[in-house]
Amino acid sequence: MVANIIAIIGISMVDPADFLPLTPLSLGILLALAQEDRHGYAILKEIERDSGARVRPGTGTLYAALQRMTDEGLIEASALQPEDGGDARRRYYAITRLGKSVAGAELKRLSRLVALGVEKRLVSRVRTGSAGQEGSA
Repeated sequence: MVANIIAIIGISMVDPADFLPLTPLSLGILLALAQEDRHGYAILKEIERDSGARVRPGTGTLYAALQRMTDEGLIEASALQPEDGGDARRRYYAITRLGKSVAGAELKRLSRLVALGVEKRLVSRVRTGSAGQEGSA
């Protein structure tokens, strides 16, 4: 429904900040779709990998989030089909332009929070590592 409204009024009128803050699962889904379209199970595995297995959504939770995010216009069904002869019944998802904007806004929001934590000396320094690794404090 929201996706239909967005299509009618145009993406430029939608403020990505209106979607914030994202849940860890929603951000994980957007990050999992940032570079390629994926089906549900591949999204689940990417979220687990990216989080160092700290975020492990159940399939019901994942598919409910995928439906909600599709309704909101953050992701959409993709026409991608498996090249390896895999299960053609799998539904693939793609991040939308709005989804990219919302993910970027959320990452900036989180970055500001981390900077505030450093400023308030809750952490002495923040080192970025590869995905799934914690920075040192």
